Formats: sequence, structure tokens, C-alpha cells
Amino acid sequence: MGLVVFDTFANVVDGKLVSTASTRHGINPATLEPLPPVPVSTRETVHDAVAAAKLAASGWAETPLNERQQRVVQFADALASQAGDFAKMLTLEQGKPLSAARDEVAQAVRVLKGVANLTLPEQLIEDTERRRVMTRYVPVGVCVGIVPWNFPIYLATVKLGPALVAGNPIIMKPSPFTPYCGLKLVELAQRFFPPGVVQVLSGDDNLGPWLTADPGVDKVSFTGSTATGIKVMQSCAQTLKRVTLELGGNDPAIICSDVDIATVAPKVAHLALYNSGQVCVAIKRVYVHSSIYKDFVAAMVRHIKSLVVGDGMDAASVLGPVQNVMQYQKLKNMVASIKSDNLNVSAGDIEGAFPDRKGYFMNPIVVDNPPDDSEIVSEEPFGPVFPVMQWDTEEEVIRRANSTSAGLGASVWSNDSSQASRIANQLQAGNVWINCHQEIQPNASFGGHKQSGIGSELGLEGLKAYCNVQTVYHDKGGSCRL
Repeated sequence: MGLVVFDTFANVVDGKLVSTASTRHGINPATLEPLPPVPVSTRETVHDAVAAAKLAASGWAETPLNERQQRVVQFADALASQAGDFAKMLTLEQGKPLSAARDEVAQAVRVLKGVANLTLPEQLIEDTERRRVMTRYVPVGVCVGIVPWNFPIYLATVKLGPALVAGNPIIMKPSPFTPYCGLKLVELAQRFFPPGVVQVLSGDDNLGPWLTADPGVDKVSFTGSTATGIKVMQSCAQTLKRVTLELGGNDPAIICSDVDIATVAPKVAHLALYNSGQVCVAIKRVYVHSSIYKDFVAAMVRHIKSLVVGDGMDAASVLGPVQNVMQYQKLKNMVASIKSDNLNVSAGDIEGAFPDRKGYFMNPIVVDNPPDDSEIVSEEPFGPVFPVMQWDTEEEVIRRANSTSAGLGASVWSNDSSQASRIANQLQAGNVWINCHQEIQPNASFGGHKQSGIGSELGLEGLKAYCNVQTVYHDKGGSCRL
């Protein structure tokens, strides 16, 4: 089969490319120019996709696990073969630099192949002359994957891979802000999966609620904001759908006094600003030991000043634009609060935070030692702005790091492994890193504590999340109690 072509964009329903009466279009956040039209799905479109998925469910569930795994690997190889095309489209619709877009495609390939190596265990509980008891995992049924706009390819595969390996059909819903790569990803998948097993619907703000409310859907996996995640959970509760929620974070990074400043400071700055700070597990709060605070902040500032903000298609750009006008306005409001609260800024310029040029561009800002109750500390900015604060005692910094309703990620940076472990073991987050941050791999579970989510993605736990648990009791001797 030939390559998928990035000129026209359609839904994929029951193995066919399907257009709709109404269309809409995204925009390039670097130029504000319109991108091609995409479908606006209706309730009838949702009904057709769910019906096709239900029809395909039993056949895919009965497909041997090794064949399902092989097809996911073939899908990954096909994505890798068109990595350049997907990366270019990703930069156009999301805004990130082309090098970062290529990296996202590579991560997506890695996820698909990594998940395809996972197998679902069967646990033998009892095996005697009288009876045999076994617990196993069976497909949950029709799944829906709701994908955000910050990593539209990678986060799609985080849902696609486990759902397919576990034996489920899945309907993908890309963000209205970034629908293009998601549509083409599923179009590409049609070569490897039977009709109805992998489908995709593009739409407006009505589409998500229609999918989460549909009684034919058995499982929803949602990645996005905590506020929207609560609405998804409320909708799914009406029909007792299984649900996985990967929500917002306010990740602390704790910098201990013994780190090599020249090495660690640029890394921490990079991890706070990667994808222009539009990462659920980006470093959002930096706590630096008071003995090295000034030198560490100075090293971060030097690094940040070297970063070029620009169009992702420009090879010199390190940071692209904010992805959409909604997030852009939220960041403008946050910067206004920094200014009105008279907070100190170590890097960046409050007055010049938003360049007077076309596109949703924002220059990085580092806020110097703001109070813990300020908005920049207590709220997730989801943009290229973050606070750096001093700490003195472990007890104090652990308390401050945990003083949030979020619990997605956290990191500790220290050359003293006992100190690093001691602090890390007390952090209330689903993912804790030592001397690194944002490291995610397909064979390790990823999820949040507190209001950062419900359940896990990836790893064995993530695979199980696309299953129902079933225990089989086999009475061998007719001695079943009545």
C-alpha cells in the first residue's frame, strides 16, 4: 500500500474514510494561518462508529494475542516509515519545533513496540484434585481514547497500543485544536486492523460528551485538564463505564545543595520549558537549597537566555508558540497576576513576555522566590513560565512540595543517594524521578495521585486497565456446594 497523504482529512468509520456535511479547521499557532478542513462529527457519526466497534469487538478479542501484538508492531513500523511527514504536520498544527516533532513520532513508535511486548498474566489460584481456580484478564469492550493537543501523536499511541494488544476496538477523538495527525494515524492503521477495530472522529466541543455518554462505549481513557476530567468521570458514571484519567500536574523539582550547578541547572530549565512548558509532567515548581540558590538561578537564567523562541519550522527555534488562543489568554492572565502582585522576575521581561508579532508566542519567564500562595506556585501554568524558590530543611521542602491537590510527577536532584531516596519516598506523586524528570517508558505504569488522575496508562497496569478481571472456577469432581 502507498503512503498516507496529508492533503485531505477525513473520519475513519468501519474501515472507510468518511466526510461530514460540516467542517471546521485548525490554525497554525506560529502564523495563525488556517489549516485544511476537518470533519465535524454528528451524533449519527458517533452512533455509526460505536456500532462498527461493537460489531468488530468479538472478532478482535478472539484474535490470538501474538497476532494482535504483531499487527501493532507492523503499525509502528509504518508510522516510522512516514515519520518525516507526521513530524511536519505535527509542527504545523501543534507548533513545536520540527526536531521535537520528530522526537514525538519516535516516542510514539517506541510506545507501540514496547506495549506490544507486554503480555497479560493468568494467575493460578488453586489447582487440586477437587478444583482449579484461575484469574485472567479479558477485553473490556468498546474503548474511546480522548487525546489532548500538547502531544497528539504520542498520547494517541499511549491509548491505541494497550487497547489493541488487550483485544479491544478503540475510537480515537483528537483535540479540536490538533486533529490532523490523529486522523492520519488512524487512516494508516487501517492497513493492519480489521474494519471497526481502530476508528477516529474529529469534531467540536460536542463530540467528547456524546462519546462518554454513549451506552455502547465500555471504557474511556482521557488525557487533559483536571476540570474536564471530572466532567468525563461524571458522564461515564451514568453507565458505569471503566475510566482512566491522566490529568494535570504541578510537578515540584527539589534541588539539593550538593548538585553540580553547571550540569543540573540547564537540565532543570530545559525540563520546565520543553514544549514551551505544555507538558503535564513538566517541572512546574523548582525548590533550590538556599546555600546554592543564587548561583543555581543565575545558571538557569544564562541557559534560558540562549533559547530561541520562534516558528517550529525554523531550525533555530528551540521553543515554539503556545498552541492555542485559549491557553495563550490563560498565560496572559497569569503574567498579569505576576505583575500585579509585584513578584520578582529572574529571567524574562514581564512587559515583553508576549512579542508583538503574529502567532501565539511567549518568551520564557522565571519568577524569583514568590510566596507559596501566589498563583504561579499554586496553579499549573502550562506554559513557559515557572517559579524558583528557596528551601532550608528536608521536612520543610517535602511539606511544600506536597502542598497541592495535584500529584502527577516530582523529582529530586542530589549526589547523595540516601538523601535523594529519603526525600523521594515521601513525595505524593504517581511518578517520582531522581536526577531526571519526564522519563516515561512503555513497560512502566504512568498515572497520577490525588487530583492528577485515576488509574494508570502504560506498563502492565495500563494494559490491565483495558481489561475486565475474570476468575474461572472449575469443579473437577462434581463437589460444588449448593
